Amino acid sequence: MDEVIKAEELFSFTLGESILEITYIIASVLFIVGLKKLSHPDTARRGNIWAATGMALAIVSTLVFHKQDGEHIHNIGWIVAAIATGTLIGTLIARRVQMTAMPQLVSFFNGMGGAAAALISLMEFPHISPDLIRAHGMFNGQVLVILLGLMIGSVSFSGSMIAYGKLDGKISDIRSGLLRIVNMALLVLLVAFIVYIMSLGAVEPASVMPLLYAFLAISLLYGISFVMPIGGADMPVVISLLNSFTGVAAAMGGFLYNNQVMLTGGILVGSAGTILTILMCKAMNRSLSNVILGAFGGSKADDSGEAGQIKEIGISDAAVLLNYSPKVLIIPGYGLAVAQAQMLTREVDHKLGQNGVEVHYAIHPVAGRMPGHMNVLLAEADIPYDKLLESEEANEQMQDVDLAVVIGANDVVNPAAEEDPSSPIAGMPILQAYKAKNIIVMKRGMGLGYAGIENKLFYNDKTRMLFGNAKESLQQVLNEIKNMD
Repeated sequence: MDEVIKAEELFSFTLGESILEITYIIASVLFIVGLKKLSHPDTARRGNIWAATGMALAIVSTLVFHKQDGEHIHNIGWIVAAIATGTLIGTLIARRVQMTAMPQLVSFFNGMGGAAAALISLMEFPHISPDLIRAHGMFNGQVLVILLGLMIGSVSFSGSMIAYGKLDGKISDIRSGLLRIVNMALLVLLVAFIVYIMSLGAVEPASVMPLLYAFLAISLLYGISFVMPIGGADMPVVISLLNSFTGVAAAMGGFLYNNQVMLTGGILVGSAGTILTILMCKAMNRSLSNVILGAFGGSKADDSGEAGQIKEIGISDAAVLLNYSPKVLIIPGYGLAVAQAQMLTREVDHKLGQNGVEVHYAIHPVAGRMPGHMNVLLAEADIPYDKLLESEEANEQMQDVDLAVVIGANDVVNPAAEEDPSSPIAGMPILQAYKAKNIIVMKRGMGLGYAGIENKLFYNDKTRMLFGNAKESLQQVLNEIKNMD
């Protein structure tokens, strides 16, 4: 009878383990399909749903089928309560956040992921396998994974919090020529800690905890030090890089727990974030090594004074110029998001299209302080994706554009990037709006952009400034165009 019972228990355990593994494979596939669908605005919403479904499936199956030493997971009630609390808080924040604050939200959530990965490492270090310690001392794969997860997760957390503060205008840049040396020294020190800890013999993990806390403190300090000097114009690169850090840290947790779905999710986030970082560096004409060392793109005010005289344009004249320009190119920026003018932009676009005007949009990859921010904003307004032109394509057509309308964009159209080698944005590829036959810039005032420098485009002979709230200005322009019918 005992043998029968043991056989049934073994069958039950094997069946549950098999179901769990199959579920993890399904969840991993859902992650991959969801990520693929996120590559296009038309399918991005479904991609989020697919990926979220995969995560929900992985969580439920782990709670139901996972066993450790033949026992199910304990404290299910606490786990479910924590998940419910996190879900509620996340839902409330996501529903209330304005589109203008989306970069801050991404940084904040990304930092929470890094913190979770770091906490996993801190919790698991005291439970390193005694057999591994007896056989290899601290020099084993489990210790390496824990240390890397702690370092990368901590850097991601503290760096993301600084990025959040800078994006929200609560933290200013700290520029110093010594920061490159400091950051290099901190990196060397972190590597030295890893080498030293792993060189220890068969010691009790508890005796190493003081070193681990020191390692944690240095990692947090490095996360702060490499983000602090980075200027606003370069912040999209940092967001992408920190996102990849969080993915790698999560992958370390997957290695630690031998959890395939956690490993897959971490690898996907890490690799996607790394690819995006490289693309952002290319778009900003920056070096990835300089990003890591925190020694580029400072935000500083331009004290050179005005570059010329500005010319204003009234609502009626702007409407006439828009309505009778055969080819119009709209360049949206952060100011468009602040004014929540995307819906009115679509209405103006639709009305001009009815009047025979060809309208397209030029999207700079870092417009809006976050990669893809403008794409999401215009997709929210149901503007067809085929109307959106990337920087290179838009610049190729710019000389044939009869009217370029800049709505709330600043640094991404600033000719100083091409003309002034001493500019903080020198070398950054821009949308060459200055090549268009006519230019209208919709802006509240003559305030500086996020990089903190004057925009020479505003003083161009072909530029006319239409001051005011973009939403109100567009509504008045639309009314004028309708009156022309």
